[in-house]
Amino acid sequence: MGFLAVTFTSKPSTILNWTPILSSGRLRLEGTKYTRGAEQPDPETGAIETPIYQTVSYIHPKGERFRYTREANPTVATLSQKVALLEEFEAGTSFSSGMAAITTALLALLSPGATLVTQKDGFGRSVRFAKDFLARWGVKVRVTPSETDTIISEIEDGCSVVFVESVTNPCLRVVDLERLAESAHNGGALLVVDNTLATTYNFKPSKFGADLVIHSASKFLAGHNDVVAGVAAGKKELVLRLDELRKTLGCSLDPHAAHLVIRGIKTLHVRMERINANALAIAQSLQANPRVGGVIYPGLDNHPDHAVAKRLMSGYGGVLSFYLNTSDKNAYLTFMKSLRLVYPANTLGATETIVSHPATMSHRGLTEEERREIGINWQLMRLSVGLEEKEDILSDLESALASL
Repeated sequence: MGFLAVTFTSKPSTILNWTPILSSGRLRLEGTKYTRGAEQPDPETGAIETPIYQTVSYIHPKGERFRYTREANPTVATLSQKVALLEEFEAGTSFSSGMAAITTALLALLSPGATLVTQKDGFGRSVRFAKDFLARWGVKVRVTPSETDTIISEIEDGCSVVFVESVTNPCLRVVDLERLAESAHNGGALLVVDNTLATTYNFKPSKFGADLVIHSASKFLAGHNDVVAGVAAGKKELVLRLDELRKTLGCSLDPHAAHLVIRGIKTLHVRMERINANALAIAQSLQANPRVGGVIYPGLDNHPDHAVAKRLMSGYGGVLSFYLNTSDKNAYLTFMKSLRLVYPANTLGATETIVSHPATMSHRGLTEEERREIGINWQLMRLSVGLEEKEDILSDLESALASL
């Protein structure tokens, strides 16, 4: 199956005596898992990097596992197993985008008549898919604010699947996943977690009861703004269901894209150390700027979920949001046009620092009322902090704020 670790059927070269490192038991230190986990030198050539198997099909009946790349590909399978290893789950499978992973997961786990509980302030496309498609398909969709007690109240009313973000986008709420998992499982529901913003480095939902974890691998996992991909990892039985539907829907990941994500993951732990530190320093500095009307970051003491984040997470992540202190609806345009180092763009999780305007970018698909309910107004900016020196990032932000 396409979600398992790569197994080579060719006979290893006599010059190689290599045991593949595929299990967490062999790798005790987290950083080594990122760099080396689930990979081995090519047994025929000795190539250190996982090869890009750029092929549509495979000689039959050489192996039962690889027949057609839409169904299974060795490069893609290595990525799937690498993320499963990092998330401390049994299996993984990869998709053509993060949204493909989300939609396939929800379609695989829900059916007409089932009930989904999800958050209002999640990624706009995820909310839209639940409310516009799943509801029309016969799924009962209950969309709730991100307070843990409120979500638990909805779960206790009965549901089939709970879908939440470990850190919401862009309002950065942090739910108490341990309590959600206990409530969901007590009622026979599954807990699915989008871990994109937190990353595997800062948070592992498997440790707190999640059944399935999803990533938009285009963001921090790949980390270089050069690939679109999605990954899911979880309990084997659940991943099998996703994997079978992925083959049918055709939303499979290209092997070259998989290679780029694997390359990015090798440095994720190093990047996130720098990004975490930069984001916290910038959030603290922006709090003191009179042209900023408020900063949202889980690492700040005044964040409503700071205590939960401090207990569950090992780092607070690279995304922060802030409000421009102005009544001018179009101030975001002046601010973005005044930036010289920070890129205004509709993405996050790259080596470069990127700012976006949720009302006209990530959450433009929501109505004005829907955005207002979750705290997204025309003054809200989302900042994805990169690897530049924090002093340079701050200088550019402060200069652009001064233009207001």
